[in-house]
Amino acid sequence: MAEKNAKEMVKTAVAALQDKKGEDIRVIDISGVTVIADYFIIASGSNPNQVQALVDNVEEQMYKAGYDDPRVEGYNTASWVLLDYNDVIVHVFSQDDRLFYDLERIWRDGKEIDVDSL
Repeated sequence: MAEKNAKEMVKTAVAALQDKKGEDIRVIDISGVTVIADYFIIASGSNPNQVQALVDNVEEQMYKAGYDDPRVEGYNTASWVLLDYNDVIVHVFSQDDRLFYDLERIWRDGKEIDVDSL
């Protein structure tokens, strides 16, 4: 059941990011690599206002879908905001911080999921 739930959460979050023009949205299945979550979603915004708008929309759409009360880190600085929904962790970066932290490289053992196939 958790796996189906996690996939639905990913679909909801990705749609919310796409709705606000999130850039370079990536989904990485990390379930075979770590126990901290099943999926990472990584996206970029072009400025702090867009980063916050992306985060706000993800929270709103996830809440409407019944996934509420994530742990949120970094919202005020809007350079790297993390939304932790337990099975799914959403990372929204400024473009510079995304390049600097390069989570895709760090989590390359995970399996990238084609966003269009969701």
